[in-house]
Amino acid sequence: MSVAIIGAGITGLTAALSLHAAGLECVVFEAVAEPAPLGVGINLLPHAMRELTELGLLPELRALGVEIEELVYLTKYGRRIWQEPRGLAAGYRWPQLAIHRGELQMLLLATVRKRLGSTAVRFGHVLTDLELLSDAVITHFVDRASGARRPSHRSAVLAAADGIHSAVRRHFYPAEGLPKWNGVSLHRSTSRVRGLSKGASMMWAGHARQKFVAYPIRHDAGTDDTLLNWICDLKTGEAGAVPEEDWNRTASPVDLLPRYDCWRWPGMDVPQLVSASGEIYVFPMVDRDPLARWTFGRATLLGDAAHPMYPIGSNGATQGIIDARAFAWHLATAGGIDEALVHYEAERRPATERIVLMNRAHGPDQVMELAEQRAPTSEVDLDAVLPHAERQSIADAYKQVAGFDPATLNARSSYTVTPKRQV
Repeated sequence: MSVAIIGAGITGLTAALSLHAAGLECVVFEAVAEPAPLGVGINLLPHAMRELTELGLLPELRALGVEIEELVYLTKYGRRIWQEPRGLAAGYRWPQLAIHRGELQMLLLATVRKRLGSTAVRFGHVLTDLELLSDAVITHFVDRASGARRPSHRSAVLAAADGIHSAVRRHFYPAEGLPKWNGVSLHRSTSRVRGLSKGASMMWAGHARQKFVAYPIRHDAGTDDTLLNWICDLKTGEAGAVPEEDWNRTASPVDLLPRYDCWRWPGMDVPQLVSASGEIYVFPMVDRDPLARWTFGRATLLGDAAHPMYPIGSNGATQGIIDARAFAWHLATAGGIDEALVHYEAERRPATERIVLMNRAHGPDQVMELAEQRAPTSEVDLDAVLPHAERQSIADAYKQVAGFDPATLNARSSYTVTPKRQV
């Protein structure tokens, strides 16, 4: 069996490592000509860290990122709405890790090349078309730089992990159109701060129209410097409008400071943090409607190509990693390829659809919305209008839907396959 993977992002590279570990052959095609450690910070929740740990990557990940020990939700006045332990502190068998997205991708790429060989990932391959045969998929490419045709590739299976603008998804759903924007723009950057080495925490503050998120992604024990990833979510347009999707679009701190002028609380000065930032990148908060079908013949979708979701609850990259592991497991253990693809989609499509829809309803951030609605001023008794039991219920429900309830995750069987042969 051979698998062609479209996309050398986090999902595609994890799929390559998982297939190889299960004794299956694969090759990854990526449109970008040269890999680069782009992006800012992401959180890898314990169910993603379980999969990466089982792929043997835990020591390298710990060296690159920061283990998150707690999650804190605050109102726009800095009042604590909710606090809970995370990772090992919450009873998981695996940590929660915050890391620079580009550094994670480069680690995965280096590991794929080491384990599968230097030609396992082929850059500069832009997918132009595909043909479905009864027992194979033929993919056609052009060179990213010259536009010249590259050799076509025949594989037993095609795994599309080519992101929210997936060419494979567009092939099967040509009339789908642009991603759906909810009118919120994410202003993302990093700032260096000192003295945050103890009790690594991720903080959410505000509400859906104006939010601030911060968490550490790198710590230097020698200097006690921490690289803090932060996001300013701001309502900048109307839901349903056409989003600006220039991935190189930037903003200046002066664009944000007036909106966050009073957001100063003990241990957190948002204006100071924004003023000390590096380049600020602006992205629209977009997703797509869940699909009724991912698999067509021997081709299927993974990650953001299958289920792009709002970045709420830190689940985007995590769900892609789980897709990759489940995909490889079903291919290695089912009675045949067609059966494997049916089982993969039956497991993952309903599960991710629930998360997409729950994130549209604010997911675990719902406690912030309820606090804003019921306690719009700092004088309102928050405990009286938003009981602790209601907050606990929201947090627990999201963990169940997203697949990282501690007891369930700790007890779940592994996606690791012992191959009959090594490739």
